[in-house]
Amino acid sequence: MAAEASDDLDAPIVGINVTPLVDVVLVLLVVLMVTAPLLAAKALPLDLPTAATAGEQQTVLAIDLAADGRIAVDDRVLEGDAALLPLAEEARGKTPGLRAVIRADGAVPHRRVVRVMDLLRKASIAKIAFGTSDEEPGEGPGEEEIGR
Repeated sequence: MAAEASDDLDAPIVGINVTPLVDVVLVLLVVLMVTAPLLAAKALPLDLPTAATAGEQQTVLAIDLAADGRIAVDDRVLEGDAALLPLAEEARGKTPGLRAVIRADGAVPHRRVVRVMDLLRKASIAKIAFGTSDEEPGEGPGEEEIGR
């Protein structure tokens, strides 16, 4: 019989007791259900007044760079890139928090975009963004053009 008892000890455990696992999961579920409303109500309920001019108005200086060398600021064509500096300084004087958006054609050389950015920095306009347009899938440059 001693041989049979040692065989039972070495036998693999066939069944897994999942009762403790279910107990732990249920306790965690109850804790989550109790604490969820507390986490969701972080803000105080306020009855805010309404205003006709709510929100801050942002002034944007829109700069368009065409592939043929033309430059336009707020739909006004300029004589050249150098004419941008006094115009940007004037706009910066009127609006301290002025932002500039550069919309450059894909064929515009990189050095020209950097020159416009440099002129804007000279005019103390530090907030510069680039305008883009949505492309349909498959309309962008091919893989052979990206590697150039």
